Amino acid sequence: MSERLRVAVFKFASCDGCQLQLLNLEEALLPLAERVEFVHFLEVSSRVEPGPYDLSIVEGSIGTQRDVERLQRIREQTGTLVAIGACATVGGIQALRNRGELDAMLACVYPSPEGLDVLPTSEPASAHVRVDHELAGCPPDPGQLLRLLVRAGLGATPDPPGASVCLECKRAGHACVLVTRGVPCMGPVTRAGCGALCPALGRDCYACFGPSDDPNPEALVRRFRELGLSSREIRRRFDGIAGAAPAFRRTVDALAGADDA
Repeated sequence: MSERLRVAVFKFASCDGCQLQLLNLEEALLPLAERVEFVHFLEVSSRVEPGPYDLSIVEGSIGTQRDVERLQRIREQTGTLVAIGACATVGGIQALRNRGELDAMLACVYPSPEGLDVLPTSEPASAHVRVDHELAGCPPDPGQLLRLLVRAGLGATPDPPGASVCLECKRAGHACVLVTRGVPCMGPVTRAGCGALCPALGRDCYACFGPSDDPNPEALVRRFRELGLSSREIRRRFDGIAGAAPAFRRTVDALAGADDA
């Protein structure tokens, strides 16, 4: 048997949901055992082997100087670094604090916040080190994670989708909730990969996979206005789980001074 790929999985500020998606693959992981070996995955085992690692998978946003230094050490001992999930790729829900006053937020939560080692903003891994590939989602789709490992074992790069959720809806034959019911859905500007889970259940997409490769948020904003949404309501839809993604943040900033009357 050829030498197996040494894979490490690391957590930063997150809910652990992205790592759990790897575990949710269950028996689908078994055929990979001949090509892939998890040598550092604390969600699974206390076994910890030092680098170098062929592939490191990082979950969670970077919010402290200690996080930065740890991420840099991981980068130094890793051949290919992949960030998975909204937190690691765009900052996630934690990045909502980037728009507020940090000191005021800390004072609301901690009685003595002066000893906390907190960066001014919550950021994706790519803000501090070179990230080779990213898989979006909150959490990522298990099938994409499996494909990541399979392709890594074969020496190929990941190939995440870049089209919008609308493509998945059309392929599955789902009725468009935006067109047929006037539900303000973020699917037209959101990256595919979830299988159009929410629209399949008659609900609107809320953009947990972040922007697609070629979104048109201005057109969606106009459509939302036609549906009667105020600027504040539109901002809230763009400024969510993946609100720190540049395409969404520009849209929120452009609407910041708009009249909500």
